[in-house]
Amino acid sequence: QVQLVESGGGLVQAGGSLTLSCGASGSIFSINAMGWYRQAPGKQRQVVAVAISGGRTNYADSVKGRFTISRDNAKNTVYLQMNNLKPEDTAVYCCYADTNTVDGGYVEVWGQGTLVTVSS
Repeated sequence: QVQLVESGGGLVQAGGSLTLSCGASGSIFSINAMGWYRQAPGKQRQVVAVAISGGRTNYADSVKGRFTISRDNAKNTVYLQMNNLKPEDTAVYCCYADTNTVDGGYVEVWGQGTLVTVSS
């Protein structure tokens, strides 16, 4: 079993900043990738940013230059630093981890989601 615990969401004014964090725990052997998705009301879920083992990162075009994803591999934790937030960034942000377990298995895990609200 692998679990994800997210924190850091909240209400912020446009132009402000927030940092989300997500820690993974459980029967983890290694983590291939960790990232963040978001879903706004009435819209489809979209990838925001992903950090892949080896240091590679991918971002949605809409957040490039404003958001930064980083991983602390020792803590199995991923962070999303969000700067210059816009009202259109308002969404539930969900953490994701692609993990290899100690028993030789593989599991994709999702967090419960944290709400980010950006007021204009």
